[in-house]
Amino acid sequence: MIHIHEKTLQDLEFQTVLQQVSELCITPLGNEKALQISPYKTREELEHALNLTNEYVSSFYNDNRIPNHGFDTITKEIKLLNIENTYLEVHGLKKIVAMSITVNTIVVFLKKFEEYYPNLNQFASHIEVTKILIEKVDGIVDRFGDIKDNASNLLFDLRQSINKIRGKINSSFSSALNTYHNLEYLDDIRESVVDNKRVLAVKAMYRRKVKGSIMGGSKTGSIVYIEPETTLQYSRELNNLEYEEQEEVIRILKEVTDFMRPFLTLLKDYQNFLIDLDVISAKAKYAKSMNGILPKFSEDKSMFLRDAYHPLLYLNNLEKKEKTFPQTIELKQDSRIIVISGPNAGGKSITLKTVGLLQVMLQSGMLIPVHERSTVCLFDRILSDIGDNQSIENHLSTYSYRLKQMNYFLKKCNKNTLFLIDEFGTGSDPELGGALAETFLEEFYHREAFGIITTHYSNLKILANELPNMLNANMLFDERTLEPLFKLVIGQAGSSFTFEVAQKNGIPYSLINRAKKKIERSKVRFDATIAKLQKERSRLEKTGQSLKQNEKKKLEEADKLEEINIKIQKKLESYQELYDSNQRLIYLGQKFNDIAEKYFDNKQKRQLMAELFKLVQIENSKRKKVSAKQKKAIKAKETQVKQEAEKKVNVIRKKKKAEKKKAAEAPQKPKPILKVGDRVRMHDGRAIGSIDSIEKNKANVNYGIFTTNVALDLLELVEAVKK
Repeated sequence: MIHIHEKTLQDLEFQTVLQQVSELCITPLGNEKALQISPYKTREELEHALNLTNEYVSSFYNDNRIPNHGFDTITKEIKLLNIENTYLEVHGLKKIVAMSITVNTIVVFLKKFEEYYPNLNQFASHIEVTKILIEKVDGIVDRFGDIKDNASNLLFDLRQSINKIRGKINSSFSSALNTYHNLEYLDDIRESVVDNKRVLAVKAMYRRKVKGSIMGGSKTGSIVYIEPETTLQYSRELNNLEYEEQEEVIRILKEVTDFMRPFLTLLKDYQNFLIDLDVISAKAKYAKSMNGILPKFSEDKSMFLRDAYHPLLYLNNLEKKEKTFPQTIELKQDSRIIVISGPNAGGKSITLKTVGLLQVMLQSGMLIPVHERSTVCLFDRILSDIGDNQSIENHLSTYSYRLKQMNYFLKKCNKNTLFLIDEFGTGSDPELGGALAETFLEEFYHREAFGIITTHYSNLKILANELPNMLNANMLFDERTLEPLFKLVIGQAGSSFTFEVAQKNGIPYSLINRAKKKIERSKVRFDATIAKLQKERSRLEKTGQSLKQNEKKKLEEADKLEEINIKIQKKLESYQELYDSNQRLIYLGQKFNDIAEKYFDNKQKRQLMAELFKLVQIENSKRKKVSAKQKKAIKAKETQVKQEAEKKVNVIRKKKKAEKKKAAEAPQKPKPILKVGDRVRMHDGRAIGSIDSIEKNKANVNYGIFTTNVALDLLELVEAVKK
């Protein structure tokens, strides 16, 4: 059973994520439910939820978009259906019809595209597709939301009678209007409307002469509004008919409502289905906004988050058009606990929160922004102690609160736990607090728990270096500017750069020096060594990247050279065949020449013919039988090779000819006249000697260890003898 404490969700700002997800819902009930998302209790439920979200995300990238799931809440209608003798208004009935149509459309769609959305189809398979409610309501309500005249025979008759009475009212009123107008009893406006009834606008002085019911008067008192007596009788009859009509409408609505009562469970299922789909859709939209994916689950207890982004930071920076730095971190059996150290503002806490928040999101059925080659696993508990935990209402100091947290950790920590502790051990005397923190860390280690902590304590860094399944890590800093590079490096502790950062922020060097003298020399040396190693690590990181790029270039060049080599090899083979063919022809030519010379000497035709025949037979014995087609192909290949060879030879000839011409045309430098004592060397040599004597265009050159006789043309002057 998976249980993640509420405090952990607060520490990791999970509620902010839920707020962002809820804003992507399109219904108020979906919005409410999204705010209540929490980690799933079992792996089966979680995997099902993740698959639903993942399938919904895929619908954004294919042509089979899932139909709209928006709906008007029918919670009030469901409550009324639970109470006997109540009835639903037309507006409520129309909401139920709209919801039925929406659900039917989605369920039928998911069934049709089951291959694309197997999990969503299974999720919707328990919902019954029926048109009975839609047809029932459509039978009595028109498209304007009014009850149809033919909803019942009585309603039809009543409305017919109402129309007739209204006709009589209009004709009787018109008759009275004309009569009193001709008698000049009426004001210029002649008529008006009071309480939705037509009335005569009678001049006040003639009010007693007009028969009817006084309905009011003008503000000045000059006009009295009177409903004629004949119209009044018909109005009473109309009121009675309208009352009966309203009674019949209510009876019809009650009948439809009673028809719907047995479908109460189905209507609840409809609404719950659409609420759940709204939440799934919001999760999918949230995943899309930050390129979230469903990573592969590892078989063993290990996680590898490659290029992981903190969701809140990523979306915030995206809005500001700023860059977010991803982190790569791995936890497995032989490196269960990672101790991150280094200066503040380097990204230690964000790295810790990134891992924690992504794990909580994943275990709540949400996709996470990591590289597709990442792997994840599940933890039964995630324990956290992050941020300033001073509890004012409980009168607890930070350290007291943290000790209470550690006590809780000790009760719950096991091999299925992930713990996240920021600034581990702080809040007390550094030496004593560090010793206690070291003991806690050893205990977590022996319980085989997985965890990430951030700290400045040297003893925790040393412990991580000593224990085999615990690793040090640090956030890289630029060694010159001390600006954070926001990159996590596993395998080496980080220096806090305490004095370096102080100096960068303008603290006088004399004060820093005094501070250095106040602490143990070994501590300074240890921190300085770590700082040096970290700078070296940063340089190696850059060198490594450069080497990788060079290696990539070299591999590309090697591939190109390999292609060239294969082409050259093929050309060489072709040239070798051409050479062998030419050598054979030269040999045959020599043999023919020998035979011709012999015939020239002895003039014996028979011997000549015999030797020629023998030569032809020997050559033919070496030939293989080939078809005319093959012979043609061989000849074509030989011709092509010859042409290529001739082209290249012509190019070389032209080049040599041009060089000779250039050399001939170039103005010749006058050769220096060599004399005894000059320092000289040979054109193709490096050794320098001096001329001892010159005889017949030859010079005896003394190299110190030996002398040699060299032609003057082969020597060049290095330094003339000083006169």
